[in-house]
This record gives sequence, structure tokens and C-alpha cells, in this order.
Amino acid sequence: MRIDLPGHGPYTVRERTDWAVSAAPAASRVAYAAAHVVADPLGDNTPGSPAAVDWDATLRFRHHLWAHGLRIADAMDTAQRNMGLDWAATAELIRRTAAEARTLGDPATLVSCGAGTDHAPDAADLDAITAAYAEQIETVQSAGAGVIVMASRQLARVATGPRDYHQVYGKLFGLAERPVILHWLGEMFDPQLAGYWGSRDVAAATESFLELVHAHAAMVDGVKVSLLDEEHEVRLRAALPESVRLYTGDDFNYPSLIAGGSHALLGIFDAIAPAAAAALRELDAAEAGDEAARARYEEILAPTVPLSRKIFESPTYHYKTGIVFLSWLNGHQDAFAMVNGAQSARSLLHLAEVFRLADQAGLLADPELAVRRMSALLAVNGR
Repeated sequence: MRIDLPGHGPYTVRERTDWAVSAAPAASRVAYAAAHVVADPLGDNTPGSPAAVDWDATLRFRHHLWAHGLRIADAMDTAQRNMGLDWAATAELIRRTAAEARTLGDPATLVSCGAGTDHAPDAADLDAITAAYAEQIETVQSAGAGVIVMASRQLARVATGPRDYHQVYGKLFGLAERPVILHWLGEMFDPQLAGYWGSRDVAAATESFLELVHAHAAMVDGVKVSLLDEEHEVRLRAALPESVRLYTGDDFNYPSLIAGGSHALLGIFDAIAPAAAAALRELDAAEAGDEAARARYEEILAPTVPLSRKIFESPTYHYKTGIVFLSWLNGHQDAFAMVNGAQSARSLLHLAEVFRLADQAGLLADPELAVRRMSALLAVNGR
């Protein structure tokens, strides 16, 4: 099957890869896929409008992730928090996903959701920020999901140093019914989070972060770090309390970081779920003594890395466009549409390269469908 791809000319699509499907989770690592939302293609999702979500397709996609044995990190930046998914839609997403998880098991195990302060953009002091966090934590906990404490733009704006972060987070731990995941999102994902934990110097910010985690280790399930710095993550992982997991959020270096001991909470797992699940099964086998399994783990994930690096290339915060594009190519949704009109955030050449790299990684679930949809996108863009 061939397609004329911009930037490549005539391109031959490879045969479909039949990935094994198993809902059994990995034994050696806890793995979350940060999931996207499916926009209603007939809704008003123009920039600045309230999010109109296709709930049926959104929930079907979550079942796709669960079917591969992955946990779901919902209502996070992959779901366009702070980039189009307003609080009303976010709260509904949390409730619906947790209710759907309950049909399969314990929602607190199957899904964790982001709690932040984005519904209070004008919060101007620490008390207001703490109250905003408390409201969202209550929404997540009342739904039965686990809590991921997201980094707050409002706190980054108001805080004058590490002490302010410790004051706010210390109060949040007191509200949590069970240990939470802390999220350190780098400024490449959100420029408004520069200087989080009280310093623009990463070493100083890390010292502040570790002080907080060690002081409240009993209430920290793990930390999700999205700084795209492999060496920093390895050092941080070694410095954490033994009971606290490091969930890699490094969409550039995840194969080596997971193999080295990190768990996973990754946006790219939304797009590569079949390959990620297969690789994690091989890692289980490797750690159980199968000497050849480590090579199979690396072989599965190696071609996904160029794909991930393309999707997450600068400006990194537009990575959601590539995630949704692949969901559409693979038939998980009927339209290449996003809330806030974000489908326009990447160029046609970028999307053509995502198509090619997904094919090279064996991640076009139905190559014929993917070619038809890619051809239609090219046609509507005059190609």
C-alpha cells in the first residue's frame, strides 16, 4: 500500500503488526498512560470556547488503554488541562472515567486524576490557592479515583520561595485520603511553571522538592517528573525515600529510564499503548531471569522513540496534536478534532512525519484505514 507523503514522496506502508492484547498489568512496573479527550466534531470547539467532548469516544479510548493492562492518568496535561479543557468538562471527565473504571475493578487502582487550581485563575494568595486545590482534590476523591497533585500556574505566580510551596502542599497532604502522586511539570510543557518548587535553578528546586517528599513520604505514592533530563531523573530517583516511586514523564528517554527502575506516567503511552504493554511484559520476563527478554524489550520500544521525539518536539506543549492525530488514524475517533481548535497546532509536514514514524513502529492498527484518513487530510489541504 502506497501513499504520496509530503516530504517523502511515494511511501510504502508496512504490513499491520498484530500486538497481543492482555489486560493483565505489568508486574515489575506501575505504568500509567496519560489519556487525551475526544472532542465532539460538531461541537463549538473554537479557541476560547467551553470544551465540547465526545464522551462515548473518550470512554471507549480509556477501555482501549485498560485492555492493554495500563492504568490511566486522566485530567492531566495530555487531556489539555490549561489548554482548552475547562473545569466543568474536567470535573465531568473525572466522574465519568472513575465510574467506568468501577465496572472493571477498583477505580483508585485503575485511574488517577489531576487535581490543580486551573478553575481559579485569579487566586492571588496561598490560602486561595490551597482552597482551589482542596476543591479539585475533593472532586477526584469523591469520584473514587486516585489523586495526582498537578503543578499550579497560580502557585508558581504567587510563591516567593520554597517555603510557600511547602506550606501549600503540606496542607494538601492533610486532605488526602490515601497517598498521592506529585507532578513536577517542566517549563517546556508549560512556560508558566518556570521556577516551580521555588527556584529556576534545577538543583535548588530539586533540593526543595526532595525536602517536601521526605517530610511527607507516608502520603506520597510517587512523583511524576517531566523535565526531559535523563541524568537528573536518575539522580532524583536514587534520592527518593524507598517507599516513593519515580514515575518517569520523560517522553524522550523512557525506555532506558523504565529499564533502570523508573515506573511510568507518560503521554506517549496514549499513542503507543500496544507496544508499551508488550515491552513491559518483556521487562517482567527479563527481571524474572529470561536473559533474552531485555533485548526484546529494547527492540519493541526502540522505533517508538523517534515517533515520541517527533510528537513532543518543540514547542513541546503542542504534543497533544500528534497524540490525537494518531488516535484518529487508528480509528479510535471519527474526526481529527480537538477542544480549543488545537488540531491546527502542528503543520502538515509534521503530521506526515508522525504518520511515517508510527508506521515504522508498527503502530498503525489498520494501515488501510490510516492511509485513507491520511489521504483525506492531504486532499483537504490541497495535496
